[in-house]
Amino acid sequence: MATVLFIVSGATYWVLKDGTRYATGYWAEEFAVPYKKVTEAGHAVVVATPGGVVPNVDMMSLRPSMAGGEDGALELEAIIRSAEVMRRPLALSDVRLEDYAAVYLPGGHGPMADLAWDADVGRLLTAQLASGKPLFIVCHAPASMLATRIHGESPFKGYRVTGFTNEEEEGVGLAPRATWLLETALKEQIGVEYSRGPIWEPYMVEDRNLVTGQNPHSAGVLADRLLEVLER
Repeated sequence: MATVLFIVSGATYWVLKDGTRYATGYWAEEFAVPYKKVTEAGHAVVVATPGGVVPNVDMMSLRPSMAGGEDGALELEAIIRSAEVMRRPLALSDVRLEDYAAVYLPGGHGPMADLAWDADVGRLLTAQLASGKPLFIVCHAPASMLATRIHGESPFKGYRVTGFTNEEEEGVGLAPRATWLLETALKEQIGVEYSRGPIWEPYMVEDRNLVTGQNPHSAGVLADRLLEVLER
């Protein structure tokens, strides 16, 4: 049995261009689907957040229209409710990476508000990338790569990466209201080799020990790949 560290946003809102506080958090599918797959395979999950705050689910991600229908929404809710680890997270500052076989970051707009600027996240991602151990990041969570920059340089520069596209951000109506866009930031501020698939379709990119997914529906694909890697 392996133990996987889930680094989860602790944000409850994201400030938009006009100063509006947009309610957010982590995206249900991106936590619940990998959590269920990993734990049902017999592995353990530990959750860590900035300051050890209890993570907040983005309520929009539990709407039936966003969760594949009423049954899908109820299933996600049930998984989250059963996940005791979400109610007693570690503080990121207390994390020892040597205790974990892999690291996974779910998205939602939350990481745009906190993980992107968190020094502990920057330190942990830099160390995990250098260790060669699995690092899996989905949707908006590649925003955390911004926290790895020192004097403008990130260790993720030149890596092949995907993440939530500008087109998908336009699709949810936030592109014109956001202070920054993930796809643009990854290309211009990190210098990754960015690629993408069709909007809202699962799309995964693997480069050395880094595996990234484009959107919420990519979380299940990443979880399946993570299980394959853990069984090596």
